[in-house]
This record gives sequence, structure tokens and C-alpha cells, in this order.
Amino acid sequence: MRNIILGMSAFALAAVATPALAEEATDGFTVTGGAALVSDYRFRGLSQSGEEAAVQGWATIGHESGFYAGFWGSSINFANGTEVDAIVGYSTSLGDVTVDGGVTYYIYPGSTYSSDVFEPYLSVSGQLGPVKAKVGAAYIFEGQNAALDQDNIYLYTDLSAAVPGTPLTVKGHYGYNDGFIGAGGNYSDYSIGAEASWKALTFGVSYVNTSGFANKAGKELAGADGAMLFTVSAAF
Repeated sequence: MRNIILGMSAFALAAVATPALAEEATDGFTVTGGAALVSDYRFRGLSQSGEEAAVQGWATIGHESGFYAGFWGSSINFANGTEVDAIVGYSTSLGDVTVDGGVTYYIYPGSTYSSDVFEPYLSVSGQLGPVKAKVGAAYIFEGQNAALDQDNIYLYTDLSAAVPGTPLTVKGHYGYNDGFIGAGGNYSDYSIGAEASWKALTFGVSYVNTSGFANKAGKELAGADGAMLFTVSAAF
């Protein structure tokens, strides 16, 4: 059951997701996607790949109306080794602010136990001078077997800014989790890093860590200890 708790990721929040190249389709539709290799798949500060490398991929089809649907997938070290997140949502601009909301359905193909779970999400983002800021929330509601019939709320903020005269973008993240994820209770996760793009490739490095675990042993067991992460991703 612990593996179920730690086995969830977020398509919209994936740290390795790089802005994908877009292919214009007919009737106002756009298709984007990409793939990545990461040194450790961390979800809200918790390792999902046994602190080992993981291969990931994603694709989204969006409409000019603001509606979109897609998937995000990764190798993991439990539940037959695969996670697939199906996403549907709607994004719109209100002046200088973008509001994005939808639901993620976490799937573990071939798993022999009940592991799938729904998580609605909502975020607001905008530009604060040279800094792009985003705040959001994701909520797993009660009554789902994979959620141990408990709920979980995750609140977060992301900041990013381009470094003038360089190809670098610096990024920061802070999140607070309250619920059953992370063996119950509450904890915080945070990261700081940078990325640079070259043609269709994006290279990234970041330091991630968590706080709020009761003891060091529990933190290490959850794969929540501090680490340097490295990513390389390709957009199409």
C-alpha cells in the first residue's frame, strides 16, 4: 500500500517537462509532446523510481478554445514498472493572468491491486516583472480505494526567470502536502535549479529536498532526502 501512496505524479507539475514544439492540426487543434531521461523521478519530493534513473514521455492535444487532453508516463520501481497519467483540462487567460483547471487520472497498467486515483487541480499563473509565477492546488478526494479512503491536498508555488544574456532559466518550487501521501500527516518539498535549451533539447539540474518528516529513517525510506537531479528532454 505504501507503493500506491508514493506512486503518483502530476502531468502539469512534472519538473522535467520542457516546452514542446507544436504541430498545428486542423480545426484549431494543436499537438505537442516530448520525452525525457531523468536521474531520479521525484513526485512532490518523493522518489518514484527507487532513486534511480527513469524514462518519461508526454503528449497533449489542445484546442484554441482552451480545452486540452493528454497523457504523461514514466518508468517506476513498483506496480509493474509503469505509470501513465491521463489528463483533461481547460486553460484561459483573464487579463494578464492564466487560469488552468482539470483532473488527472493516475493509472498503473497491469497492476494486481487497486491503484488508480483521480485528482482535480487548479492553478493561476502570471508575469511579475521578469519573474513568471504560478500558484496551484491539487486535491484527492475521499472514497477512492487507492487513496485509502482518505483525502489529500497539495498546495504549491513555482517561480522562474530567464537570466539576461544567457540561455539559462532559473527555477524555484515550494509545495506543502497535507494528507495520506508521504505516509500520512504533512510535509513540505522544495527545489531550486536551472535549465538551458539547445535546439529541441533542454538540459536541467536542480536540488530537491523535503522537510517535516518525523525522523531521518522515515525520510530516507520515502526517498525524500536531499539530492541533485539531472534531466535531458527532447520536444517534438
